[in-house]
Amino acid sequence: MSLLTEEIRAALTDKINLVKAAFLPKYFKAIPGGYGEGDFFMGISVPDQRAVAKDFFKEISLPELSELLKDRFHELRMTALLMLVYKYEKLKEDSARKELVEFYLAHLDGINNWDLVDSSCHQILGHYFFKRDKNLFYEFADSGNLWKQRIAMISSFFWINKGEFSDALALAEKLLNHPHDLMHKAVGWTLRVIGDQDFNVEYEFLRKHYQSMPRTALRYSIEKFPEEMRQDFLKGRI
Repeated sequence: MSLLTEEIRAALTDKINLVKAAFLPKYFKAIPGGYGEGDFFMGISVPDQRAVAKDFFKEISLPELSELLKDRFHELRMTALLMLVYKYEKLKEDSARKELVEFYLAHLDGINNWDLVDSSCHQILGHYFFKRDKNLFYEFADSGNLWKQRIAMISSFFWINKGEFSDALALAEKLLNHPHDLMHKAVGWTLRVIGDQDFNVEYEFLRKHYQSMPRTALRYSIEKFPEEMRQDFLKGRI
């Protein structure tokens, strides 16, 4: 471990909360049979991780980030991802962005819980592939790997916020009946974000699919609907 990564570890260690450390494994299902099984937690809040990431992201190298992304502690991997996002957001050249995208894709093994995915993929992959071929995301959707599938769905948030919905809708349709609740939430959340931009686009998608889609996905997607309309969807009256 380099001197800098040791310094980052020490900065995070100063923020440890033992009550949070006991709670987080249950929250992130890092328990036998859970989707986060085998993960370890120090007990550090996300705001504290962001503060540390902002202090160190300019000077840290990719080999040092790689070191952190392979660490057993969740918070070290999260802090590394936050630093990677901050680095990416400062870049102006596509060649430099491409290097960070390739780095991200080479470290997917360490991006293995929903918060790690959600805090990084749309800012990096979503941004980079906005005007590029999106076959990667369809491959991820078909991979059978929960975290790659969530990356495929959540990366689309960047495109949605730019007013482009077609790939997000196609991925949502592909993942609509995924067996895992985490994907039901991701799909529903995606549809809700689309609705924030264009209500009619979300409404037409739901009108076509709402009777067969998982209940959790439906509830997430219609959360902001007027109550009467929300009940019409829930009770099958559309």
